[in-house]
Amino acid sequence: MAERTEPHVIVQGDAKGFAQKVQIGSYHLTADEPVSYGGTDSGPSPYDLILAALGACTSMTIGLYARKRSWPVQRISVSLWHSKIHAKDCDDCETKEGRIDRIEMEIYVDGELTDEQRAKLMEIAGKCPVHQTLTSEINIKTRAA
Repeated sequence: MAERTEPHVIVQGDAKGFAQKVQIGSYHLTADEPVSYGGTDSGPSPYDLILAALGACTSMTIGLYARKRSWPVQRISVSLWHSKIHAKDCDDCETKEGRIDRIEMEIYVDGELTDEQRAKLMEIAGKCPVHQTLTSEINIKTRAA
């Protein structure tokens, strides 16, 4: 069994509502749900945080790849959307029954790039570590403390 270390992320809340205090190392933020879902909208939703992690990692990965090749990338913008869709409506999904999560990502790269360079950056976008995690098998072990 792997040696346990101090947790890097700690989330605390109470049963009065959805708002949660999130500590990530030395950073502090609030997570919540929108008012339309019964929250107080005091912070991003859990799905918003997942999208932010994927978008940040994608932009970082593209930027790193371009910097290593001295490609003239000026700015990277990643827009993301999350939805639930019926599996039967997804032609390229393995699951064919029930509902599945869909994340749509639109990437804008500003810079004087060739078509080949742009195509390579779109390929590299799918290699960011968070993208790899979200598209691989995930094993979450939960235990009472």
